[in-house]
Amino acid sequence: MKTPEKQIGAPMNRVDGRLKVTGAATYSAEYQLPGITYAVLVGSTVTKGRITGVDTKAAERAPGVLAVITHFNSPKVPGFDTAGKDPSQPATAGGPIKIFHDDKIRFNDQPIAIVVADTLERARFAAGLVKGQYAPEKHQTNLEANASQAFLPTSAKKNPKSPMNDYQRGQADAYKTGAIKLEQEYVIPTEVHHPMELQAITAHWEAPDRLTIYDKTQGTMATRRDFAKEWGLPEENVKVIATFVGGAFGNALHSWPHESAAIIAAKVVNRPVKLMLTREQMFTMVGYRPYTWQKIGMSATADGKITAITHESIGQTSSFEEFTESTLAQTRMMYASPNLTTRYRLAALDINSPIWMRGPGEATGAFALESAMDEMAHLLKLDPLEFRLRNYTDQDPEKEKPWSTKFLKECYQLGAERIGWNKRKLEPGSVRDGDWLVGYGMGVGTFGAHRGAATVGAQLLANGTVLLQCATTDIGPGTGTAMTQIAADTLGLDPQKIRFELGNSSFPKAGTQGGSSTVNSVGPATQQACLALKDKLRGLAASGNATFASAKTEDINLADGYLTLAGNAAARVPYADLLKQAGATAVAVEAKPDDAGQKYSMYSFSVHFAEVRVHVLTGEVRVSKLVSCADAGTIINEKTAGNQMKGGAVGGIGMALMEHAIIDDRFGRYVTKDFADYHVPVHADSPDVQVAFVNQPDFHVNALGTKGIGEIATIGVAPAIANAVFNATGKRVRELPITPDKLV
Repeated sequence: MKTPEKQIGAPMNRVDGRLKVTGAATYSAEYQLPGITYAVLVGSTVTKGRITGVDTKAAERAPGVLAVITHFNSPKVPGFDTAGKDPSQPATAGGPIKIFHDDKIRFNDQPIAIVVADTLERARFAAGLVKGQYAPEKHQTNLEANASQAFLPTSAKKNPKSPMNDYQRGQADAYKTGAIKLEQEYVIPTEVHHPMELQAITAHWEAPDRLTIYDKTQGTMATRRDFAKEWGLPEENVKVIATFVGGAFGNALHSWPHESAAIIAAKVVNRPVKLMLTREQMFTMVGYRPYTWQKIGMSATADGKITAITHESIGQTSSFEEFTESTLAQTRMMYASPNLTTRYRLAALDINSPIWMRGPGEATGAFALESAMDEMAHLLKLDPLEFRLRNYTDQDPEKEKPWSTKFLKECYQLGAERIGWNKRKLEPGSVRDGDWLVGYGMGVGTFGAHRGAATVGAQLLANGTVLLQCATTDIGPGTGTAMTQIAADTLGLDPQKIRFELGNSSFPKAGTQGGSSTVNSVGPATQQACLALKDKLRGLAASGNATFASAKTEDINLADGYLTLAGNAAARVPYADLLKQAGATAVAVEAKPDDAGQKYSMYSFSVHFAEVRVHVLTGEVRVSKLVSCADAGTIINEKTAGNQMKGGAVGGIGMALMEHAIIDDRFGRYVTKDFADYHVPVHADSPDVQVAFVNQPDFHVNALGTKGIGEIATIGVAPAIANAVFNATGKRVRELPITPDKLV
């Protein structure tokens, strides 16, 4: 019998690729339910204050309008009156906006009304007729003007071990007495996720106590939990479907007020309600990467050994939620430094809450840290790569634990060779090609190799295929494809005979897709479910074929309609016999992390090398070459993993050169509100990103050896480009984005 081809590691095409490119995939705003209605939100035109009235008369009289809901007439939401808050929310104090619950305005464009009509056009027209009246109050939307009011997060005050607390190793602020030192400030502006698919939800009360929502979410079970609690329902009475998600980058990790608004509206009109945000509302209603100020002090010896680092950060948050992120995490563990101090603070402003954005705080912190590393290397007249090697850590200096695996040096070597690092000159501005200055830079990234519990169900069907189900979502990396490959290898079955269904809270449980944890969590559950299925089938086969009784599970394969045994062509049992005998052949298996996380420090690592060209007259920056190398454990699918690395790199280009959401602080309102003013990279801005994987398994993380890719694909890209710009021009830009006006 032919040995099944190994699928893990192969560049298999996406199992849902054809559905997506032909338009057959159904996204959350594309479900057409009987009696469907359409909703449009009306936002506040002031930034802070109280609503004194909402004139809805003209809107209510408009053709096709079914309801106009405000805080004056909204039905009560049971969970809004419950003390405390849902721990699943990302904030550490306060809570999310309770929409249509009171008269308070907390940020500009906060929803004050929702209009429901029989067509989208009619709902949009009527929404334009709604007029709010306000008693405005003085607002604050500028972080730097309010930096003196920054405070230690509540989570840190309550828990001395919180990673948001001040951290000290050795002497505090020891860099100040160093022989060779630098002290610089770095700024990341507000950046907005802007996935291709706008945030959308279709809400349907199938009964007074049964709710189904088709939602753009990164976690069907977390969303189910949030809205079950909000409406006082058993979780099993709420179903969340997110079969396809058109990108998210973190903004679908939170349950937002627009979702609550659609559910309220569906309750009022007693029909399904469809709501999709506009591109402009994506700036104001569903989070962003927070504006963050950072300061780094660093000292080193003349031979390039770091003696001290101090890294301070102030990030913005809303007045009603404390959003925190790991801005300082990489600084505490990446480089050897006997003295290290970090301080993290928040500034509460009259804005909507931030949320994690791809690479989250680590990408923000890496911009400052990796820029400072480049600055120190320049002071020391050292090659930046050599400087990093001299301060390489062989164990985690923060946790004082060994790395589970660390192949960052191998990444350095791969990337340096591919970018042509030997062409880099120590003296900035030394390489020129006509009117273009050429520079080279690098930036390092890291992110925890996280793993959570997950359950996968596996079933052999009568047609000879295997059905796998899990509540996990797929925001674009190819989750279903990776799980199909894991299952194919485990079962010894052709991947075309496997179907992996996801994105439904009714399926076996899984966490949210975020934090580079999905393959680490759902992958082992898929493997375990397939092994359990094989073992169940082996037991069934053994009753009629003694050869299977003593067979090892790993020797069992499924092929051509038969249960087979490796190395024994005569040992085979038809599926039909097993199904008839069993009545059902289905298993659901939960896979949980072991205690390796207590013994080892587990991280993925990346390094990005950039070649840039800067026009001497116009200051235009072009990224002419980008090489991204990753130590991410076992690579399940070389093609989709490469896609992730390339996508993250392009996001890093946007972060470095373009993205900047600007608020006019006089009015507290965004000036950038579409793609004409808020720029993101297009094909012309992006080189052909080269990707290299070390592809060494880390079996401390899980039995598959995976470590995660999604975050490290972006972390370190922006500083690599900024450092390359310095190498090209001699001009150090410490406030992103790097636009021509900062270079000419």
